[in-house]
Amino acid sequence: MRTPRLAAALSGLAAVALAATACGSAPESRTESGAEGGTQSEGATPSGDASDFKACMVAAVGGLDDKSFNQSGYEGLKRAEKELGVQIAVSETFSDADYVPQIGNMVSEGCDLVFGVSWEASEAVHAAAASHPDVHFALVDDVADAEVENVKGLVFNTAEATYLAGYAAAAMTTSGKVGTFLGGKMPPTMLFADGFADGVDKYNEANGANIELLGWNKSEQDGMATGDFEDISRGKQFAAQLIEQGADIVMPVAGVVSTGALAAASEVPGTSIIWVDVDGYYSEPDYASLMLTSVLKEVGNAVYDTVAEAVGGQWTGQDYIGTLANDGVGLAPWHDFEDSVPEELDNALVALREQIISGEIVVESPSAPH
Repeated sequence: MRTPRLAAALSGLAAVALAATACGSAPESRTESGAEGGTQSEGATPSGDASDFKACMVAAVGGLDDKSFNQSGYEGLKRAEKELGVQIAVSETFSDADYVPQIGNMVSEGCDLVFGVSWEASEAVHAAAASHPDVHFALVDDVADAEVENVKGLVFNTAEATYLAGYAAAAMTTSGKVGTFLGGKMPPTMLFADGFADGVDKYNEANGANIELLGWNKSEQDGMATGDFEDISRGKQFAAQLIEQGADIVMPVAGVVSTGALAAASEVPGTSIIWVDVDGYYSEPDYASLMLTSVLKEVGNAVYDTVAEAVGGQWTGQDYIGTLANDGVGLAPWHDFEDSVPEELDNALVALREQIISGEIVVESPSAPH
């Protein structure tokens, strides 16, 4: 039996830990302080009485237990409460229209820092920031307007990690077809699909193969999308369609809707899933045996680091971009698939990861954060 050493090297961090935190590389207009590859947590130490500081979060549609980015962000907030001693408050949205009143409520409740989770929260966050310049705001999945100093964007170049996942899926399929589908069709979800498509293409190019990707056409920037992050039955329906078309590995990018894909895959022996945002092996234990790997998007670490930055008096309002280089994104270990993954694939993925980090391979997407 091989050890998980090579698989762990793909992510550069412990897949289940919140302990390893990321320091951002910079978008073009808003440079993040600190060296790429370091950890914000190590540099951001609280000053003054953190118990007087209140960090708040308005979660996206799907709920705090969505087994995805809401849950990861909430875990980061709870970690800040435990380790930094801050007060926290959270609320959930049921439609995009809820962001404005929910964020307003948080400000009225005396929150010093308010997180808006989701690209769709951007307009509400920026409007609140303009009206309340003495309050800090952070936006998960979108960059902040460069002129607004009290808003910090937390974005993740997930295409770098899904490039590796696409390559792995193409290497591991036995049917010659892999698939993906989105929940809402928006830049953060499309970014996952673009990287996945490029990874499949890279495998075909490097190995003279013809693995087919179902569900997404990168050149057309279009594909299968359920249209929301709530309807689990549609997640099962979309995954079943991909499986019926021959895909034996499916990557759903749909928040809680993705759990429907697990149900569909469990009904067809030989089908496996690539989870996104968090390590599905742990977040969905009833379906752990289906998880080939997961694309990690370390929202929780970025949330914790942002709270620490604000509490420590180190707020700059400069955006953070999670990448492979700073462990803001990555792949989880193979877990139950460890013995079935060829060592050659491990080695290829480690090499590809290094090439992406060095810039030898540039994973491009119209949805990539800048």
